[in-house]
Order: sequence, then C-alpha cells, then structure tokens
Amino acid sequence: MAKKSWEARDRKRRRLNAKYAEKRLRLKAEGDWEGLQKLPRNSSPVRLHNRCALTGRSRGYLRKFGVSRIKFREMALAGKIPGIRKASW
Repeated sequence: MAKKSWEARDRKRRRLNAKYAEKRLRLKAEGDWEGLQKLPRNSSPVRLHNRCALTGRSRGYLRKFGVSRIKFREMALAGKIPGIRKASW
C-alpha cells in the first residue's frame, strides 16, 4: 500500500489537471506562453504518475488494466479478469 499522502497528492494533481485542461489547450493554441506559465504547476499533465487503482502502487503499473503487476496476477489467477489465463507451453 502506498502512503496516503502520496495518494492524496496524486488525486489533487489529477483534479487540477482536469480543471485546467481546457484553458491549457486554449493558451497553447493562442501561443500565450506567459499565461501558460501562470497556471498552477501541478495542473500540468506531465506531473501525473500512473498508480494502481487498488493499492496506489506506482511501480509495475499495467496501463491496459490500471493495476499493478501484483494485483493483476492475483486477479488473473482468481479468474476476475476475463480472457486472461496463465500461460503454459
């Protein structure tokens, strides 16, 4: 489990990113670089980090499923992910 403060910080960044996304696109289209710099630093999409939806783990994140490799394996072995089964050859 990730620290609650990290998860809260990530939620805050995602909220700010969504809030300023439209304004950011408009400023970029206009070429207003000074206005773009005045936006909050955490509203930039570059500062977002993928985290597991279940545990908040930041490493070993599988983008297609939105969870970490550990939770993915647990869910796959339990049969909770349709179409996924353990390989054997």
